[in-house]
Amino acid sequence: MADIATRRDPLDAIAPITARSRLTIEAAPRGARLVLRGPESAAAAAGRAFGLALPERINTASTDGIRTAFKLGPDEWLLLAPENGEAEAYSAIESGVPEPHSLVDASHRNVGILVSGSLAADVLNFGVMLDLDPKAFPVGTATRTLFFKTEIVLWRKGLNDFHIEVWRSFADYLHGQLEQAAREYVK
Repeated sequence: MADIATRRDPLDAIAPITARSRLTIEAAPRGARLVLRGPESAAAAAGRAFGLALPERINTASTDGIRTAFKLGPDEWLLLAPENGEAEAYSAIESGVPEPHSLVDASHRNVGILVSGSLAADVLNFGVMLDLDPKAFPVGTATRTLFFKTEIVLWRKGLNDFHIEVWRSFADYLHGQLEQAAREYVK
């Protein structure tokens, strides 16, 4: 009998980092990830098919608590859906968007990391060279940036809640850097 491959995320074996109620760093729930490229008209149709209006302004996110969409460029969106929902979302968008577009299933490329608590922005600023003050980086902002040498997508979900999307091959490195940053702030 052949062994069946089981999908494992690089963060499965890593314990969450916690510092009382001041900081939690943990793996985000698994999910589907699609990258959409195309004109605004394709995005509008894709949003209807996806079940969530896609954001119109660059570096913003829209979410209904189940699905999330980030607008990362003038013609680029990253779409997050529940685990094992990639085939359904992909099919719905492909059949619901008549305009020319590109849609790529990136579910096995990325993993998510959640950083929350009153120290979250400080720990993230250890490696992110953005002003994460809520006035400069308000709730709902999502952008592609670097955490040291690693490209990430950083989304501010709440005042003290962040979601990071990172390529799975960099997840262990990123987690280690976040752990080091946490040690600097939690003494």
